[in-house]
Amino acid sequence: MKDIKKVVQEKYSYIANQSNQQNESSCCGGTSCCGDLEISMIGDEYKNIKGYNKDADLGLGCGLPTEFAGIKEGDSVLDLGSGAGNDCFVARAIVGEKGKVTGIDFTDAMLEKAQENANKLGYKNVEFVKGDIEEMPLPDNTYDVVISNCVLNLVPDKQKAFREIYRVIKTGGHFCVSDVVIFGDLPEKIKQDAEMYAGCVSGAIQKEQYLKIIEENGFVSITIHKEKEIEIPNNILLNYITLDELRELKIKKTGIYSITVTAHK
Repeated sequence: MKDIKKVVQEKYSYIANQSNQQNESSCCGGTSCCGDLEISMIGDEYKNIKGYNKDADLGLGCGLPTEFAGIKEGDSVLDLGSGAGNDCFVARAIVGEKGKVTGIDFTDAMLEKAQENANKLGYKNVEFVKGDIEEMPLPDNTYDVVISNCVLNLVPDKQKAFREIYRVIKTGGHFCVSDVVIFGDLPEKIKQDAEMYAGCVSGAIQKEQYLKIIEENGFVSITIHKEKEIEIPNNILLNYITLDELRELKIKKTGIYSITVTAHK
């Protein structure tokens, strides 16, 4: 299997470039950027959210982390896997002129698009940094709040990711992430397939394991604020598993869910 990080970079570079040519581009649905893996939009509605910018919304989220992030005016906020800047600009509307928002992404095309959007909006306190979430080029104890939207499931080493999140958050600070988790045992063909990794589904781990990793890295007051099932059409699943395997999944009620979770340092 190809290196997962390389697959993700290639896929999201493609999405960023495609979005320059059309109004909507989504790896979770809306276009054919993911080939056969076209899933209806799994994120939450942004259009009535203060700070929302259509040009920055590529439909790649699985929740609305800023809704439960407890961001305050003047806060310093970090967005992991910031893409074209959608959640950064929503956070900027909350922190105001006195706060600061940083987005980190490792895809050049996304960083360029995010900066272009920030320039159009005239924001001086929103910056975008190139970096890997497993090893962020950012200082310790810097951010009041860390947010992320459907990104950490794509990170191969989630222990490293949450260790880094803990490092960069100020003492007393917290994170709020929307992410994809699994209930029950998905077949390896789905979990390991590189195309699924860049399709917002694979790379996800068991919900219990996800929460355990958060706890193991020192976080407390872990709270799930929202949880909903992501329904993948049978014809999509049958590209990866047999009909008998699909029937077994239905019997066992195995599924994929998006959750929005907070935890404190």
